[in-house]
Amino acid sequence: MGFSLPRAAAIAVALLLLASSGEAFFDMFRQPVDSEYFTNAFDGSQEPAAPVRTEQEEKGAAPATATGLTRVPKPGPPSKAAQDTVELPEDTNGGPTGEWTIVSENSGVSAMHMAIMRNGRAVMFDTVTTGRSLMRLPQDNCRIDPRAKEEGTMDCWAHSVEFDYNTGGLRPLKILTDTWCSSGSFDGDGNLVQTGGYFEGEKVVRVLSPCDTCDWLEHPNSFAEGRWYATQLSLPDGRYIMFGGRRAFSYELVPMPGRTNDRATYMPFLRQTTDEAENNLYPFVNLLPSGNLFLFANNRSVIFDHRAGKIVRELPQLGGGSRNYPASAMSALLPLDLRNVTGDPDPVVVICGGALRTAFRFGENNTFLPALRDCSRINLASPDAQWDSEDMPVGRVMGDMLVLPTGDLLLLSGAAKGCAGWGFGRQPVLTPVLYSPRKEKGPRFRALASSTISRVYHSTSAVLPDATVLVAGGNTNPAYNFSGVDFPTEVRVERFCPPYLSRERAAARPVIDAASVPAEGMRYGAPFTFRFNTPPDSDAVGQGDVKVTMYAPPFTTHGYSMNQRLLILSVTAFREERRSYTVTVDAPGKPELAPRGYYLVFVVAKGVPSKGVWVKIL
Repeated sequence: MGFSLPRAAAIAVALLLLASSGEAFFDMFRQPVDSEYFTNAFDGSQEPAAPVRTEQEEKGAAPATATGLTRVPKPGPPSKAAQDTVELPEDTNGGPTGEWTIVSENSGVSAMHMAIMRNGRAVMFDTVTTGRSLMRLPQDNCRIDPRAKEEGTMDCWAHSVEFDYNTGGLRPLKILTDTWCSSGSFDGDGNLVQTGGYFEGEKVVRVLSPCDTCDWLEHPNSFAEGRWYATQLSLPDGRYIMFGGRRAFSYELVPMPGRTNDRATYMPFLRQTTDEAENNLYPFVNLLPSGNLFLFANNRSVIFDHRAGKIVRELPQLGGGSRNYPASAMSALLPLDLRNVTGDPDPVVVICGGALRTAFRFGENNTFLPALRDCSRINLASPDAQWDSEDMPVGRVMGDMLVLPTGDLLLLSGAAKGCAGWGFGRQPVLTPVLYSPRKEKGPRFRALASSTISRVYHSTSAVLPDATVLVAGGNTNPAYNFSGVDFPTEVRVERFCPPYLSRERAAARPVIDAASVPAEGMRYGAPFTFRFNTPPDSDAVGQGDVKVTMYAPPFTTHGYSMNQRLLILSVTAFREERRSYTVTVDAPGKPELAPRGYYLVFVVAKGVPSKGVWVKIL
């Protein structure tokens, strides 16, 4: 594709890599040939080469002998393309429109991937193929670069960091194998289980635990097939399943650490949805209350029974274009409302934006087609389920879609033209849009306050425990280039404060009494009781004013937040005493509704969310 590297000769290098602890050794890696990745899915022909990886010395960059965080090079004058942005008028009819602040001028690495850990940190990482970052590893803790021309060459630049989103503090993390366009999810103990990538990283499973001194632990040769641009989903039984990836028309479970899968299961659906530009990478996958999976690739979707290993239902096609990478639409499972339901809640999936099927091929000729504008949803509980579509205020490709604690969705970042890939997008969209799924068509969309920073390819975002949104990354180039390109590498980190936390509304913000939250966590189907308070000078709230939500923090990359999930819990008891409230909710009844692990629990009072508290469901 347009981001491919030049064809290389086959190489086989035996690596002996020390784990971060210095106690464990890795087996030898098989080094694949670049051309194994960069051939057309059907005819085996070589795809056009993109810019070659460079180690360009940017003016103002720190020397290679620097340690720790190095300064951001001064940017050059903005290009004409960089100044061609889309900014929508703020819709002030609904009140405040939110507020942006920059929380860090330099994250050290560009956040191609991002996940929020339960220790108050965001983990950000990119790829080892882009050369020097702005964060050095300690001199005695460098990695061997398996792709260097000279065997034994050391790479001392960090490609992963732990970012304290409250203070802006950074800690470099050491990734040994290439995480370019990889996947991830959290396990039941809150560890980040991260999978696949490029070249020597394609079959690797990595684990990062939430502690002040933890670092990546890597398990090579875990998968039967390479998983590059694949999707990872958490299953109700605590396992994870991987779907697709480049040249991988199959699925397989993530093996236990140290184990190796001997085979993957071929899935014709993934082969059938591949076109000349692929357009089915990073498929959208959601766990449904039934335990079956919703699987969307390109413009088609199915219900898949992973236990029986078969498709049980084919759904109508979503016309208009393609939706998966590189067409890169946004998608999410709408909140699962457990209030006043008998049995399972209706699962509804929404997909917004994307690109025409031919957008990538046109991009190769520097022609940038308009992004898709439609936003479509489908109720999977309906026997005759159909896509119901409406238009967003602006077309968007490569955007992020986050489910907020209130149950509304935030659509942000991305571009109005082109598609994903290095240099394949134009017209960055600076304006986030609030999507309120419970409203009727038309008023569902509301344009909020615009950012001043373009976030296109390789940007990410995440909901934080304080109910604000962290936004980072953006690198449309195959290296850390800060000048001489249309869209310089972006290392600034922003925080967006949604309208529900405006100054006038935050004055009545509820506060959960953390000491009242049961230390043993939630038990499936059992009552869960805790207290919250509202400010003394605020209006009293009644049971009808309150909802309790629980949010599964996702792993976000390339515009898709894997395993993102919000549940609205049923309130069964409510008591007030002088602005102190005791609330009892029913925990989700089964892991098909909420897989085991840590969730952020919020109280939303009169539309204003509290800060979330971490709660484990067992």
